[in-house]
Amino acid sequence: MKALVYHGPGKKAWEEVPDPVILHPTDAIVKIEQTTICGTDLHILKGDVPAVTDGRILGHEGVGVIAEVGSAVTELAVGDRVIISCVSACGKCVYCVQGMYSHCQAEEGAPGIGWILGHLIDGTQAEFVRVPYAETSLHPLPETVPAEEGVLISDILPTGHEIGIKYGAVKAGDVIAVIGTGPVGLAAIATAGLYGPSKVIAVDLDPNRVEQAKRFGATDGVVSSDADWKEQVLALTDGLGVDVAIEAVGIPATWDMSLEVIRPGGHVANVGVHGKSVDFPLDKLWIENLTITTGLVNTDTSRMLIKMLAQRKLDVGGFISHHFDLDDIESAYDTFGRAAETKALKVIMTAS
Repeated sequence: MKALVYHGPGKKAWEEVPDPVILHPTDAIVKIEQTTICGTDLHILKGDVPAVTDGRILGHEGVGVIAEVGSAVTELAVGDRVIISCVSACGKCVYCVQGMYSHCQAEEGAPGIGWILGHLIDGTQAEFVRVPYAETSLHPLPETVPAEEGVLISDILPTGHEIGIKYGAVKAGDVIAVIGTGPVGLAAIATAGLYGPSKVIAVDLDPNRVEQAKRFGATDGVVSSDADWKEQVLALTDGLGVDVAIEAVGIPATWDMSLEVIRPGGHVANVGVHGKSVDFPLDKLWIENLTITTGLVNTDTSRMLIKMLAQRKLDVGGFISHHFDLDDIESAYDTFGRAAETKALKVIMTAS
């Protein structure tokens, strides 16, 4: 089969690789119908995720059809259309029974981490993928949910919802700022509406993304290259600062921005994947009664979000800005990697 293979920082290739095979009774082999590129994949290519080694097939998102199941898989069958979760969960370990699938203790990959696809084992940017713990790591795709919207359930929708909105403890009446309106930031904005905030302020360097954010529920937008960006945000909060600041980029500058606009007693929810250390001026902020949260998505809200999509309670079709054939994945990476120029939000690759 063909797959997108990582060969070290800055190096990748669409090349022939062996087909995946069942390794454990709980596995399934899924024929990929549609997949996408995550900002985390770009971090990997920059060398920010050293656990990803030469020869790894990238990708942790996708929708497909089950082609084969292991002997222990009884609730799924060949021919089922499924959403592949970015987090693989055994469903039995101490963390899985708490719903903290991101820290699954099973032996596949490395115990203690649930994100293994495209990280510690081969991923979804391929014609076929082996999915461990199939019954707890795959979700049936409802007939009313388009496949490309189902792909968003793999990662960005639960990530934005869980790590941004739930961990940020967003509640009715809150004023929130989402700093970074790429796909995960937009997912946070789209799911924030489920909790009734009074204002959702989209902050980004790219004016196009700030405008796009208003399509998904942002009430206000601020272009962070403006010299007075901070004053613009504070003016929307009666000068107090926001109740919740969601950092959705993963660089020191946006982390610092989150701390600049948070009010006393506020909550900074870090969603971005950081490749470098950031500063936290505890000598100044200890007195501010802040709450700081971090996290890797657990995907424990994925089934709820699927129901919301099926009932059209979430409108996320606009997330998809570009379509490519799977064979043209290198062009898809180029487009996604130059999002400011190409106005890319989420790119979808479809297998022939």
